[in-house]
Amino acid sequence: MTPASTYARRWWAPAAALVVAACAIGAIAVFGEQEDNLPVPTADPGPNAAVPAFSHVFVIVMENHDYDEIISSEAAPYLNELAARYGLATAYTGLFHPSQPNYIALFSGSGQGVDDNDNHDLAALSLIDQLEAEGLDWRVAAENVPSECFTGGFSDDGPDGPGTYARKHNPAISFVGVQSSPERCAKIIPLKAFDPGIAEFQFIVPNLCHDMHDCPITDGDRWLSSWVPGLLASPAWREGGVLFITFDEPQGGNADAPIPTFVISDAVPAGYRSSEPHTHYSLLRTIEDAFRLDCLENACSANTLGEFFVSP
Repeated sequence: MTPASTYARRWWAPAAALVVAACAIGAIAVFGEQEDNLPVPTADPGPNAAVPAFSHVFVIVMENHDYDEIISSEAAPYLNELAARYGLATAYTGLFHPSQPNYIALFSGSGQGVDDNDNHDLAALSLIDQLEAEGLDWRVAAENVPSECFTGGFSDDGPDGPGTYARKHNPAISFVGVQSSPERCAKIIPLKAFDPGIAEFQFIVPNLCHDMHDCPITDGDRWLSSWVPGLLASPAWREGGVLFITFDEPQGGNADAPIPTFVISDAVPAGYRSSEPHTHYSLLRTIEDAFRLDCLENACSANTLGEFFVSP
Protein backbone atom coordinates (compact mmCIF):
# COMPACT_ATOMS: atom_id res chain seq x y z
CA MET A 1 0.00 0.00 0.00
CA THR A 2 1.34 3.45 -0.85
CA PRO A 3 2.24 5.40 2.32
CA ALA A 4 -0.42 7.96 3.18
CA SER A 5 1.92 10.93 3.09
CA THR A 6 3.19 9.98 -0.36
CA TYR A 7 -0.25 9.23 -1.77
CA ALA A 8 -1.72 12.42 -0.34
CA ARG A 9 0.72 14.41 -2.46
CA ARG A 10 -0.21 12.39 -5.56
CA TRP A 11 -3.91 12.66 -4.75
CA TRP A 12 -4.40 16.32 -4.03
CA ALA A 13 -2.00 17.75 -6.59
CA PRO A 14 -3.80 16.37 -9.66
CA ALA A 15 -7.20 16.33 -7.97
CA ALA A 16 -7.34 19.69 -6.30
CA ALA A 17 -10.14 20.28 -8.75
CA LEU A 18 -11.46 16.79 -7.63
CA VAL A 19 -17.32 4.46 0.27
CA VAL A 20 -19.92 -6.63 3.26
CA ALA A 21 -22.11 -11.83 2.74
CA ALA A 22 -24.02 -13.63 5.50
CA CYS A 23 -26.44 -12.62 8.28
CA ALA A 24 -27.77 -12.01 11.72
CA ILE A 25 -27.19 -9.63 14.53
CA GLY A 26 -29.95 -8.04 16.49
CA ALA A 27 -28.03 -8.04 19.73
CA ILE A 28 -26.88 -4.82 21.32
CA ALA A 29 -23.39 -4.67 22.81
CA VAL A 30 -22.27 -2.26 25.51
CA PHE A 31 -18.73 -1.43 24.48
CA GLY A 32 -17.44 -0.52 27.91
CA GLU A 33 -17.88 -4.19 28.86
CA GLN A 34 -16.54 -5.97 25.78
CA GLU A 35 -13.61 -5.99 23.41
CA ASP A 36 -13.72 -3.44 20.56
CA ASN A 37 -13.23 -6.16 17.94
CA LEU A 38 -16.31 -8.26 18.51
CA PRO A 39 -16.94 -11.58 16.75
CA VAL A 40 -20.04 -11.51 14.59
CA PRO A 41 -22.29 -14.61 14.28
CA THR A 42 -22.98 -16.06 10.87
CA ALA A 43 -26.18 -17.20 9.20
CA ASP A 44 -27.43 -18.15 5.77
CA PRO A 45 -27.14 -15.15 3.41
CA GLY A 46 -30.34 -15.90 1.50
CA PRO A 47 -30.89 -15.44 -2.23
CA ASN A 48 -29.08 -12.40 -3.64
CA ALA A 49 -27.23 -11.58 -6.82
CA ALA A 50 -23.53 -12.08 -6.27
CA VAL A 51 -21.53 -9.01 -5.25
CA PRO A 52 -17.87 -8.91 -6.33
CA ALA A 53 -15.19 -8.97 -3.65
CA PHE A 54 -14.23 -5.33 -4.04
CA SER A 55 -10.85 -4.21 -2.72
CA HIS A 56 -12.14 -0.79 -1.70
CA VAL A 57 -15.65 0.56 -1.10
CA PHE A 58 -16.42 4.29 -0.96
CA VAL A 59 -19.79 5.81 -0.01
CA ILE A 60 -20.96 9.41 -0.38
CA VAL A 61 -24.38 10.42 0.95
CA MET A 62 -25.97 13.60 -0.38
CA GLU A 63 -29.01 15.33 1.12
CA ASN A 64 -32.74 15.73 0.64
CA HIS A 65 -33.45 15.33 -3.06
CA ASP A 66 -35.53 12.78 -4.88
CA TYR A 67 -34.95 11.07 -8.19
CA ASP A 68 -36.90 13.50 -10.36
CA GLU A 69 -35.02 16.49 -8.95
CA ILE A 70 -31.65 15.07 -10.02
CA ILE A 71 -32.02 12.80 -13.03
CA SER A 72 -32.28 14.71 -16.32
CA SER A 73 -31.97 17.97 -14.39
CA GLU A 74 -29.84 20.74 -15.87
CA ALA A 75 -28.81 21.56 -12.29
CA ALA A 76 -26.95 18.24 -11.95
CA PRO A 77 -24.90 17.66 -15.13
CA TYR A 78 -22.15 15.72 -13.39
CA LEU A 79 -24.46 13.29 -11.62
CA ASN A 80 -26.24 12.69 -14.92
CA GLU A 81 -22.89 12.07 -16.58
CA LEU A 82 -22.13 9.45 -13.91
CA ALA A 83 -25.54 7.85 -14.55
CA ALA A 84 -24.71 7.57 -18.24
CA ARG A 85 -21.23 6.15 -17.64
CA TYR A 86 -22.02 3.75 -14.78
CA GLY A 87 -25.13 2.43 -12.99
CA LEU A 88 -28.27 4.04 -11.58
CA ALA A 89 -30.86 2.57 -9.19
CA THR A 90 -34.25 3.98 -10.12
CA ALA A 91 -36.37 2.48 -7.30
CA TYR A 92 -34.12 3.07 -4.29
CA THR A 93 -35.88 4.70 -1.31
CA GLY A 94 -34.89 6.07 2.07
CA LEU A 95 -36.10 4.55 5.31
CA PHE A 96 -36.85 7.36 7.75
CA HIS A 97 -37.47 11.04 8.23
CA PRO A 98 -35.54 13.11 9.25
CA SER A 99 -31.98 12.54 8.06
CA GLN A 100 -30.08 10.97 10.93
CA PRO A 101 -31.79 7.57 11.31
CA ASN A 102 -31.10 6.88 7.63
CA TYR A 103 -27.38 7.26 8.28
CA ILE A 104 -27.58 5.14 11.43
CA ALA A 105 -29.44 2.42 9.50
CA LEU A 106 -26.83 2.46 6.75
CA PHE A 107 -24.13 1.76 9.37
CA SER A 108 -25.98 -0.69 11.63
CA GLY A 109 -28.99 -2.23 9.87
CA SER A 110 -31.46 -0.37 12.09
CA GLY A 111 -32.48 3.18 12.95
CA GLN A 112 -31.74 2.15 16.57
CA GLY A 113 -34.83 4.02 17.76
CA VAL A 114 -33.49 7.39 16.59
CA ASP A 115 -36.27 9.58 15.19
CA ASP A 116 -34.65 13.02 15.22
CA ASN A 117 -31.41 14.84 14.41
CA ASP A 118 -30.27 15.23 18.03
CA ASN A 119 -27.00 13.78 19.35
CA HIS A 120 -27.33 10.10 20.30
CA ASP A 121 -24.85 7.67 21.87
CA LEU A 122 -25.66 4.18 20.66
CA ALA A 123 -24.41 0.94 22.25
CA ALA A 124 -25.04 -1.14 19.14
CA LEU A 125 -22.92 -3.12 16.73
CA SER A 126 -22.03 -1.37 13.50
CA LEU A 127 -20.30 -1.95 10.20
CA ILE A 128 -17.13 -0.69 11.89
CA ASP A 129 -17.16 -3.66 14.28
CA GLN A 130 -17.66 -6.05 11.38
CA LEU A 131 -14.78 -4.58 9.39
CA GLU A 132 -12.36 -4.60 12.29
CA ALA A 133 -13.31 -8.16 13.26
CA GLU A 134 -12.05 -9.22 9.80
CA GLY A 135 -8.88 -7.11 9.97
CA LEU A 136 -10.22 -4.50 7.53
CA ASP A 137 -9.52 -0.80 7.96
CA TRP A 138 -11.98 2.09 7.67
CA ARG A 139 -12.11 5.87 7.61
CA VAL A 140 -14.77 8.56 7.77
CA ALA A 141 -13.57 11.61 5.84
CA ALA A 142 -15.85 14.43 6.99
CA GLU A 143 -15.54 17.90 5.56
CA ASN A 144 -14.96 20.56 8.27
CA VAL A 145 -14.85 18.06 11.14
CA PRO A 146 -12.34 19.04 13.85
CA SER A 147 -9.32 16.74 13.94
CA GLU A 148 -9.93 15.59 17.53
CA CYS A 149 -12.70 13.19 18.66
CA PHE A 150 -15.43 15.78 18.24
CA THR A 151 -18.89 14.85 19.54
CA GLY A 152 -20.58 18.22 19.15
CA GLY A 153 -23.47 18.78 16.78
CA PHE A 154 -21.80 21.21 14.37
CA SER A 155 -18.42 22.70 13.57
CA ASP A 156 -17.37 25.42 11.14
CA ASP A 157 -14.36 25.83 8.89
CA GLY A 158 -11.04 24.26 10.02
CA PRO A 159 -8.46 22.60 7.73
CA ASP A 160 -11.04 22.03 4.96
CA GLY A 161 -11.77 25.75 4.65
CA PRO A 162 -15.19 27.45 4.82
CA GLY A 163 -18.18 25.25 5.56
CA THR A 164 -20.15 23.50 8.29
CA TYR A 165 -19.83 19.91 9.51
CA ALA A 166 -22.97 18.26 10.96
CA ARG A 167 -22.63 15.29 13.30
CA LYS A 168 -26.05 13.97 12.19
CA HIS A 169 -24.48 13.14 8.79
CA ASN A 170 -21.56 11.22 10.32
CA PRO A 171 -23.04 8.00 11.72
CA ALA A 172 -19.76 6.62 13.08
CA ILE A 173 -19.49 9.11 15.95
CA SER A 174 -22.93 8.16 17.29
CA PHE A 175 -21.70 4.68 18.28
CA VAL A 176 -20.26 4.41 21.80
CA GLY A 177 -17.66 1.95 20.55
CA VAL A 178 -16.17 4.73 18.43
CA GLN A 179 -16.62 7.60 20.88
CA SER A 180 -14.92 5.69 23.69
CA SER A 181 -11.86 4.70 21.64
CA PRO A 182 -9.21 7.32 20.80
CA GLU A 183 -7.79 4.94 18.20
CA ARG A 184 -11.13 4.69 16.44
CA CYS A 185 -11.88 8.40 16.79
CA ALA A 186 -8.61 9.11 15.02
CA LYS A 187 -10.09 7.42 11.94
CA ILE A 188 -12.64 10.23 11.58
CA ILE A 189 -10.58 12.70 9.61
CA PRO A 190 -11.01 16.04 7.82
CA LEU A 191 -11.69 15.64 4.13
CA LYS A 192 -8.36 17.29 3.36
CA ALA A 193 -6.62 14.23 4.84
CA PHE A 194 -8.51 11.78 2.62
CA ASP A 195 -6.30 9.10 1.06
CA PRO A 196 -8.21 6.63 -1.14
CA GLY A 197 -5.76 3.80 -0.56
CA ILE A 198 -5.48 3.96 3.21
CA ALA A 199 -8.52 1.83 4.14
CA GLU A 200 -10.78 -0.76 2.56
CA PHE A 201 -13.97 1.12 3.50
CA GLN A 202 -14.34 4.89 3.48
CA PHE A 203 -17.43 7.01 4.14
CA ILE A 204 -17.21 10.54 2.76
CA VAL A 205 -19.26 13.28 4.46
CA PRO A 206 -19.54 16.56 2.49
CA ASN A 207 -20.32 19.71 4.44
CA LEU A 208 -23.82 21.18 4.63
CA CYS A 209 -23.36 23.14 1.42
CA HIS A 210 -21.62 20.50 -0.67
CA ASP A 211 -24.16 17.78 0.24
CA MET A 212 -26.99 20.02 -1.08
CA HIS A 213 -28.57 20.42 2.37
CA ASP A 214 -28.04 24.18 2.68
CA CYS A 215 -27.10 25.04 -0.91
CA PRO A 216 -28.69 24.45 -4.32
CA ILE A 217 -28.29 21.26 -6.33
CA THR A 218 -25.83 23.05 -8.60
CA ASP A 219 -23.41 23.63 -5.72
CA GLY A 220 -23.39 19.98 -4.67
CA ASP A 221 -23.10 18.75 -8.25
CA ARG A 222 -20.21 21.15 -8.86
CA TRP A 223 -18.47 19.91 -5.72
CA LEU A 224 -18.87 16.30 -6.84
CA SER A 225 -17.49 17.17 -10.27
CA SER A 226 -14.38 18.68 -8.69
CA TRP A 227 -13.79 15.94 -6.10
CA VAL A 228 -14.94 12.58 -7.49
CA PRO A 229 -12.67 12.49 -10.60
CA GLY A 230 -9.61 12.37 -8.37
CA LEU A 231 -11.04 9.36 -6.57
CA LEU A 232 -11.85 7.64 -9.86
CA ALA A 233 -8.28 8.24 -11.03
CA SER A 234 -6.82 6.54 -7.94
CA PRO A 235 -5.48 2.96 -7.96
CA ALA A 236 -7.79 2.18 -5.02
CA TRP A 237 -10.84 2.67 -7.25
CA ARG A 238 -9.37 1.66 -10.61
CA GLU A 239 -8.01 -1.66 -9.33
CA GLY A 240 -11.15 -3.28 -7.97
CA GLY A 241 -12.93 -0.47 -6.14
CA VAL A 242 -16.52 0.78 -6.15
CA LEU A 243 -18.11 4.12 -5.28
CA PHE A 244 -21.75 4.46 -4.21
CA ILE A 245 -23.40 7.89 -4.22
CA THR A 246 -26.87 8.07 -2.70
CA PHE A 247 -29.14 10.53 -0.90
CA ASP A 248 -30.38 10.21 2.66
CA GLU A 249 -34.07 10.87 1.90
CA PRO A 250 -36.22 12.66 -0.68
CA GLN A 251 -37.20 16.30 -0.48
CA GLY A 252 -39.87 16.82 2.18
CA GLY A 253 -39.38 13.35 3.65
CA ASN A 254 -41.82 11.66 1.24
CA ALA A 255 -40.95 8.03 1.95
CA ASP A 256 -42.50 6.81 -1.31
CA ALA A 257 -40.38 9.00 -3.56
CA PRO A 258 -37.27 7.24 -4.94
CA ILE A 259 -33.85 8.77 -4.38
CA PRO A 260 -31.16 8.48 -7.06
CA THR A 261 -28.39 6.04 -6.19
CA PHE A 262 -25.31 5.68 -8.36
CA VAL A 263 -23.20 2.51 -8.59
CA ILE A 264 -19.81 3.55 -9.93
CA SER A 265 -17.51 0.70 -10.88
CA ASP A 266 -15.79 -0.60 -13.98
CA ALA A 267 -17.74 -3.81 -13.33
CA VAL A 268 -21.03 -2.03 -14.14
CA PRO A 269 -22.18 -1.89 -17.79
CA ALA A 270 -22.28 1.74 -18.96
CA GLY A 271 -25.73 3.25 -18.52
CA TYR A 272 -27.13 0.25 -16.65
CA ARG A 273 -30.34 1.04 -14.76
CA SER A 274 -32.10 -1.17 -12.25
CA SER A 275 -35.76 -0.79 -11.32
CA GLU A 276 -35.37 -3.36 -8.53
CA PRO A 277 -36.61 -1.90 -5.21
CA HIS A 278 -33.75 -1.10 -2.83
CA THR A 279 -33.21 0.80 0.44
CA HIS A 280 -30.27 1.83 2.61
CA TYR A 281 -30.41 -1.67 4.07
CA SER A 282 -29.66 -2.97 0.57
CA LEU A 283 -26.58 -0.78 0.37
CA LEU A 284 -25.35 -1.98 3.76
CA ARG A 285 -25.95 -5.58 2.70
CA THR A 286 -24.03 -4.95 -0.52
CA ILE A 287 -21.06 -3.55 1.41
CA GLU A 288 -21.15 -6.51 3.78
CA ASP A 289 -21.25 -8.94 0.87
CA ALA A 290 -18.41 -7.16 -0.91
CA PHE A 291 -16.18 -7.75 2.11
CA ARG A 292 -17.65 -11.21 2.85
CA LEU A 293 -18.97 -10.05 6.22
CA ASP A 294 -22.00 -11.13 8.22
CA CYS A 295 -25.17 -9.06 8.10
CA LEU A 296 -26.56 -6.67 10.67
CA GLU A 297 -30.21 -6.63 11.76
CA ASN A 298 -32.51 -5.54 8.90
CA ALA A 299 -29.74 -5.87 6.33
CA CYS A 300 -30.14 -9.63 6.75
CA SER A 301 -33.48 -9.59 4.95
CA ALA A 302 -32.49 -6.93 2.41
CA ASN A 303 -31.53 -7.59 -1.18
CA THR A 304 -28.21 -6.44 -2.59
CA LEU A 305 -27.31 -4.21 -5.50
CA GLY A 306 -25.64 -7.23 -7.03
CA GLU A 307 -27.60 -7.01 -10.28
CA PHE A 308 -25.41 -4.04 -11.28
CA PHE A 309 -22.42 -6.35 -11.59
CA VAL A 310 -24.11 -8.89 -13.86
CA SER A 311 -24.19 -8.04 -17.56
CA PRO A 312 -27.80 -7.49 -18.71
